[in-house]
Amino acid sequence: MRMQSPATVSTVLDAVGVGADDIAACVPLTGGTYNTVTRVTLTDGRDWVVKIPPPSTAPGMRYERDLLVNEVTFYAEAAARNVAVPHVVHSVLDPGAATGPYLVMSTCSGQPWSGAAATMTDGEERRLRHELGRQVGHLHAVTGPEGFGYPAQALGPLAPAWRQAFTAMTDAVLADAETYRVRLPRPADRIRALLAAAAPVLDDVTRPVLVHFDLWQGNLLVDGDPGARSAGAIVDGERMFWGDPVADFVSLALLGNVEKDEEFLAGYATGPGGAVEFDASVRLRLALYRCYLYLIMLVETVPRRTPAEQREWVRREVEPQLESALTDVESALRTFG
Repeated sequence: MRMQSPATVSTVLDAVGVGADDIAACVPLTGGTYNTVTRVTLTDGRDWVVKIPPPSTAPGMRYERDLLVNEVTFYAEAAARNVAVPHVVHSVLDPGAATGPYLVMSTCSGQPWSGAAATMTDGEERRLRHELGRQVGHLHAVTGPEGFGYPAQALGPLAPAWRQAFTAMTDAVLADAETYRVRLPRPADRIRALLAAAAPVLDDVTRPVLVHFDLWQGNLLVDGDPGARSAGAIVDGERMFWGDPVADFVSLALLGNVEKDEEFLAGYATGPGGAVEFDASVRLRLALYRCYLYLIMLVETVPRRTPAEQREWVRREVEPQLESALTDVESALRTFG
């Protein structure tokens, strides 16, 4: 069970000047596994989402400290590029604040792509993938500060080189795997050594861009009626980092191969960065980012006390994908060698 956060929806609403008489409805939202999320409808018609993280004493992964800092950063930077995201109404990001940290943001119209997928025709899905590609291309036009890594600096200050930042990220998740005694397809020290051997390819990345890193269909909204939907807002930006744009292609093709997503890639090519060339460097980097995401998916099931059925699904579906990604890294290294 998730430990109770120091903040509550009531204390957050009190802090932003909303009293009980101002609230028309207050409904917990399910689907997330980390934060407590509540939809609050006010009597004046405003609709908010209140997000409260677990207390710092709750079990978690090293990179998850102060995730709301990342999320607020993502929304501000994405909005500046006219990408549809929630509007931040108010936030307190200091864990030492009297209320504890929290984020209040506007709701966005539409529904998760994952919920709408069953009623999409092939033609509508292709059109939406093209629109999504263009959206993500604009995200990747955002250049960050002089550094790579998580804005919350959970793993230390932003690094001057992407190789340094990504090595810290993978070292942290492997340390979490050891801490929580997570079963991996290979020993953590062997995975660490393999990723280190491939790390020089990361020096090909010299510009830190806005990477969401959680662009699965549950975090992508579509708006409108069936057959006439449009790509809507991108939500849940808490796992963003400044890094290699190629990293976003992993969650966009979760458990799949982005090179087969022709409509998405065509839409992406219309963005500021142009078309993606899947050369040897890009493919090796993509394999490294697959390793990172699949490691997170496997490790997080332990501190989050994921129910047995979901934990078994992750083990069955994700563990082979991690092994495949590790094998791809090995194959690429032989090619580079």
